[in-house]
Amino acid sequence: MAENSSNEKISKPKMLLKLFLSTLYISAFTFGGGFVIITLMKKKFVDELHWIDEDEMLDLTALAQSSPGAVAVNASILIGKRICGFPGMITAVIGTVLPPIITLSVISFFYAEFASNRYVALALKGMQAGVAAVIFDVVCDMGLKILKNKKFTDYFILAAAFTATFFFNVNVIFIILAAAVIGTAGAFINRRREKRK
Repeated sequence: MAENSSNEKISKPKMLLKLFLSTLYISAFTFGGGFVIITLMKKKFVDELHWIDEDEMLDLTALAQSSPGAVAVNASILIGKRICGFPGMITAVIGTVLPPIITLSVISFFYAEFASNRYVALALKGMQAGVAAVIFDVVCDMGLKILKNKKFTDYFILAAAFTATFFFNVNVIFIILAAAVIGTAGAFINRRREKRK
């Protein structure tokens, strides 16, 4: 697990405040769902603050995606727990859910006006293109990280998962479970080989 030397200089209350403000900011300016927020979390907590490393972010993303519930909330739970334990988990979740709760509460009061407004519809169309670009960015970023490992198993899982979802419309749950089984089996085999040596 990555430990930033700056973490030791920051008191826990300050870290919790920074975590809350970071997740609040990310959630407030994220449109398009869980994968988009994971991209921004990676840029904030891995690239900028260095509180976790890239491999951990990949692991946390896999766990967030494979667990029930919203990916954004799952990711904030895991990242908050990793950074500051249980208080960090609560802080990150509150920071993540506050902006959507406030926004949806306001929209629910004015839903009829929003739904029929031509300019709101055009703005949402524009946002869809931006969201697609952000998701493409995270796919390239995390995909290149996997390709750099130069492991046949990783290549196989990547190609098989893409083929299953793109060509055969296989449910993502089955893809994640199959990848988890293959990954676990691979780790078990590698561990047995190391013990024999």
